[in-house]
Amino acid sequence: ALTLASSQFGSRLLRNFMHERINQVVLGTYISTYVYCLLVLNVIEDKGDIAFVPSLSVLVAILAAIANIVLLIVFIHHISMSIQADKVISDISRALSANVKSLYPEKLGREQNEDLQISIDEKVESFAWDSEITSNKYGYLQYIDTKLIMQIATDNDLLLLLPRRPGDFLVKGMGLVKVYSNKSLTEEIENQLLDSFIVGEVRTPQQDTEFSIHQMVEIASRALSPGINDPFTAIACIDNLTSVMVNLTDTEFPSKYRLDKNQKLRVVSNPLNFDGMLDAAFNQIRQFAAESPSVLIRLIEALKIIHAQANTNAQEYAVKRHAKMLLRTARNHLSEPDDFSDFKKRCTWFVEA
Repeated sequence: ALTLASSQFGSRLLRNFMHERINQVVLGTYISTYVYCLLVLNVIEDKGDIAFVPSLSVLVAILAAIANIVLLIVFIHHISMSIQADKVISDISRALSANVKSLYPEKLGREQNEDLQISIDEKVESFAWDSEITSNKYGYLQYIDTKLIMQIATDNDLLLLLPRRPGDFLVKGMGLVKVYSNKSLTEEIENQLLDSFIVGEVRTPQQDTEFSIHQMVEIASRALSPGINDPFTAIACIDNLTSVMVNLTDTEFPSKYRLDKNQKLRVVSNPLNFDGMLDAAFNQIRQFAAESPSVLIRLIEALKIIHAQANTNAQEYAVKRHAKMLLRTARNHLSEPDDFSDFKKRCTWFVEA
């Protein structure tokens, strides 16, 4: 089952199967029963006239074996359902939606209204010292302790510029935090700032919203490859990504300017925005679907749905930009006139907009 899932959906999705509770319970029960039977077998003695058989323990082993047979049936049914493309995509979409709700708005001090322009140059000039904290290891930035960052900046009167966000790949010596202060930083403060970042070998979805989007995009990209050629799976991914993007139209993305309790600028971060999320969701699918009319048509329909739910001019502009790219892709790759004509009919909303 894991081999099939890995070959069809990608090895990154194996963590999703191993984290399912029923899989853990079944595997744990089988291993426990096996170990228990070995222990019972070890105490059974048969020395001529003297024989010892723990009848109660053997009865428990038989009952456990029967229970394992039932669990095997449940396990086979669960696996056969969980590796279906629609179920996998639905689970990723649900996890992504839950992740979005928990992350946005991500609290890192008090937000600064974007309407109030902040001149970073003026703020920087008010500090006497500037230094840069670099990464001491390589890997993916997995987590940022936002409370600790704000506490360090407030306690030591610092201005911190965070150019990286969870999901970015770091190498040794790459800039992690730009620090502005009124005196030189001590080694203790530098170590505290480094401790507020967790770097690992793989990406995780805890603070990296793009990670789950990339999982779904990977499924769609594999489905559109010549070896698989499964546009229906790609369309299912587009439908679920559309639902996620519609939810994001109502999401208040956090400001990059973060203030302390005294309304003083302390942190300038690099948060995700709607435009970036839309790029992550649809750019690669559009590129792989250049020769698939049905997928291109579903993409333009998805953009129409998102455009209808957009709440800001920036969101509408981002959707229109993707519609333009889709139109150019269709014009350059759809050689059948009827296919291109069908695609153009779906672009009526874009022309009117």
